[in-house]
Amino acid sequence: MLSSYPFWWFALPVLLLPIWWHRQKRQRIKAEPLATARFLPVAAPEQLRVWQWRDRVLLLVRCLLLLALIAWLAATIFPWRGNTVLLDAGADKAWAEREIGAAGFSDAPRIDLPPDALQSLRQHERDWRPDARLLIVSRAGQIAMPARLPRFSHPVEVRTMPVTGQVAAPSTVRHPVVLSTSPVNDVAWRSLFAAFEKAGDGGNRYVMATIPDAATGLVVWDVPGETPPAGWRAPHWWIAAASAQAATFPELKNAAAITIHGVTLRYVDSPRGRLWTSEAFPPRDADTARVLYEAWQSLSAAPAPAYPMPSQAFASAGASTATFIDARPAAWLAYVLLALFLLERILAHARRN
Repeated sequence: MLSSYPFWWFALPVLLLPIWWHRQKRQRIKAEPLATARFLPVAAPEQLRVWQWRDRVLLLVRCLLLLALIAWLAATIFPWRGNTVLLDAGADKAWAEREIGAAGFSDAPRIDLPPDALQSLRQHERDWRPDARLLIVSRAGQIAMPARLPRFSHPVEVRTMPVTGQVAAPSTVRHPVVLSTSPVNDVAWRSLFAAFEKAGDGGNRYVMATIPDAATGLVVWDVPGETPPAGWRAPHWWIAAASAQAATFPELKNAAAITIHGVTLRYVDSPRGRLWTSEAFPPRDADTARVLYEAWQSLSAAPAPAYPMPSQAFASAGASTATFIDARPAAWLAYVLLALFLLERILAHARRN
């Protein structure tokens, strides 16, 4: 079971309370009045420990009741935050105060901006009440633009500090790529690498070739039914799904799978180099191309800088987003809690009578 607030599990020692309570139970010894008792010295009534089978069942039910209560509290979401400002500690104070006031968050509490702001906010968005609004105030370049726009259950506004002064142009890095593809997919592959050149800081250039050499870092193979020449070598190979046949690339039978940003890649090391294949090769839309770029850059030794997020606002996408999946176990736990409570009351009443 997935816990939303796992700190509730530290309350498990509470289970010792019903055990202690049952061990303290006493039952008065039944006394009968006798005519000659007046000649005997007065004695205080005695109590005797009684441990009957129904007490053990009741003890078990009470322990399970407390355990179910703790589990329900750990899995149930209790939104408690209102309007909040996520403030970058390094942002200019005067500029930040102006932006916060202009957005209408002057009286809202402020918390430090986490390192991965958007991802962290999505994971902990359950802490905010349904009517809450959030404002992110940050320096330029502190928040990376994701491949796909995030969807939040609350209105979120991002305000980034504009860059002042002249920004140095990034140095150009050339990436020789061997593109061997069918005429049908040639345009899709070239469009992909053209988009790669625009992504990041714009300092990458992908140079197309037909035969690999010592400087080639990537070979794209998208020729179904044909085997690449035996002498071709490159650190990385991108193999289209239609070309990743066992007869052409038998090494892929033992390929491992990895999923990054929603894209599943299969890879295996071979004498040719590391072979990569995916159903996303070649991408057919802009969203898949952006996700593929992020996945590929996260796997490289020196990933390109992410595109900084500009100031923008995200409208609420409703309360049915994936951030509330953690709350699902609490429903059946509530029914279990109710059933155990009724059973405990029945057993307690039966013992008294």
